[in-house]
Amino acid sequence: MNRYFLEVCYKGANYAGFQVQENAATIQQAVEKVLFTYLRQPITLTGSSRTDTGVHARQNFFHFDIEREIPPKAVYNFNAMLPADIAINNLYPVPATAHCRFDALAREYEYFIYQEKSPFLVDRAYFFPYKLDLTAMREAAAMILEYRDFTSFSKRNSQVRTMNCTIHYSEWVEREGGLVVYRVKGNRFLRGMVRGLVGTMLQVGRGKLTLEGFQAVIEAKDCTEADFSVPGHGLFLCKVEYPDGYFDKKVAGLNT
Repeated sequence: MNRYFLEVCYKGANYAGFQVQENAATIQQAVEKVLFTYLRQPITLTGSSRTDTGVHARQNFFHFDIEREIPPKAVYNFNAMLPADIAINNLYPVPATAHCRFDALAREYEYFIYQEKSPFLVDRAYFFPYKLDLTAMREAAAMILEYRDFTSFSKRNSQVRTMNCTIHYSEWVEREGGLVVYRVKGNRFLRGMVRGLVGTMLQVGRGKLTLEGFQAVIEAKDCTEADFSVPGHGLFLCKVEYPDGYFDKKVAGLNT
């Protein structure tokens, strides 16, 4: 049996998230349909990082198993059949023990906000036309590094064994074109966590929540305290990080 990683990127506006759902178009569903057409057999994909409705990804991964070998040129054929808002960037043969979710060391996200109306950013950033105290928001972002338990920023009914996450960086930056961007990297993220952090820090930026209040939200470990109201279309999964040389390992029986 051969195992492959698929590196994908997508614009999430037309999809109800990453993972297969009944009666809804998803990224996984679209990719599995193309693999079935090309490989002429059902393929079940395992994803590295789930993204919600409307969320985009510059890099995400699936893995799957198949008895036959797949030539590198298959990437061209996959892309020819996929819709314009999904692309496969690479196909990697990997050892049978490789796992795109469990082997990932970190994920990096960015959330984009614009404050002056722009038709070019409508489905790729959140229009938030209010005055913001970026200094206070940066202090709140830095505060996040001091914590591990992010129960307050996990949506209800999240079925995970731990609410602990290790955050490597957390910062607000200004970008060209009037964009305000929240950047965060961690070993893992809870369901809705980045949007909950952004929404709550925006309340700090508007002066509706003090830094002490923000700290209290974190320490409450209660998801009813956070603000999850920011929409998915401002969020990008930018990178899924694996150990150095992870994709350079030779796979027995394959010409890699």
